[in-house]
Amino acid sequence: MFVSKINLVNYRNLNRVLLDLSPNLNILAGDNGQGKTNLLESLYLMATTSSHRTNIDKDLINWEKDKAWINVLVEKKNYNTKLSMILEGSKKKFMINNTPLERKYEFLGNLNVVLFSPEDLYLVKGGPSYRRDFINTELSQVSNYYSKLLSEYNHILQQRNNLLKNIRDYGNKNYDVLDILDEKLVSTGTKIIEKRLEVIEKLQILARLNQRRITNGSENLILNYECSIGRGLDNIEVIFRKELEDNRDEEIRKGYSLFGPHRDDIIFKVNGIDIRKYGSQGQQRTTALALKRAELQFMKSETGEYPDLILDDFFLELDEGRKNTLIEIIADSIQTIITTTDINILDNFKNSNYKIFEVKKGDITLRGGF
Repeated sequence: MFVSKINLVNYRNLNRVLLDLSPNLNILAGDNGQGKTNLLESLYLMATTSSHRTNIDKDLINWEKDKAWINVLVEKKNYNTKLSMILEGSKKKFMINNTPLERKYEFLGNLNVVLFSPEDLYLVKGGPSYRRDFINTELSQVSNYYSKLLSEYNHILQQRNNLLKNIRDYGNKNYDVLDILDEKLVSTGTKIIEKRLEVIEKLQILARLNQRRITNGSENLILNYECSIGRGLDNIEVIFRKELEDNRDEEIRKGYSLFGPHRDDIIFKVNGIDIRKYGSQGQQRTTALALKRAELQFMKSETGEYPDLILDDFFLELDEGRKNTLIEIIADSIQTIITTTDINILDNFKNSNYKIFEVKKGDITLRGGF
């Protein structure tokens, strides 16, 4: 899988961009603030339907314009697909081969990407939401079923939280409606937890091997799924339902849902130590790299094709050992798009086919290739 063409109109400071990309290595070179990361963001957006930088969609549109367009041509082993997105205000419209889609989840899975950025460290040392986003993004790219489940769950959760607040604030005794929402939350939430557990089991095998390889066998990585409904996960649905029943008064008092996959976490242990709390920054960086490589390997195993690899100034954060690991990944015939302020980064990829683009004040120009 690779993106052969990308066309942007009014996307942030990229007013008009039309690029033919290399199926191998693409380098976006330029000073900070010129628009390099904006192009990476647009690819991430086309793969996941969300930006990794903002939750406000209108920020993605050039401030002088009302709409923005993104078109990409994705080439796979047996067919090509044109993906299009129109951004207007806070709304997004999706099209595949010029056919409009009614639901966002139908758009997912046509382009898969793995993003490496300096912020990956937060995957390990940040709060639980970073790790939930990681597993949700990965699963949604390879499973429309999961993406649909997640959308349904979030809708039910919002309805339930609104009802809990209404009962608390206005004394509405709509317990029959709450019973219905409880059952929907349990049913959908259980399926989400089960899918996450399946994927984490696969990721752990891959990430553990990656961690040992990066550290020459000195570090053993274990991933534990920490569930808000408790540790006994043999019968998730029964336990989930009982937690809601036993804690209804507390949830009404607080006005929001205390249990479910929206409150879960993933714990990373290296040699038995929780590295979010007690690990060195070096261990945390190694684990983040091992996890991101596992993400890439998992997508390949699920779809049969490597995802696109996009790196936002990631080399700046790596020592030589971790840098060599990343160069190994890129050598695997994966389409890679790298942003950098240092054109000498090419010295790391002497045997790669590549294209170099200069990014300056929102204009992107091909400057060379091999």
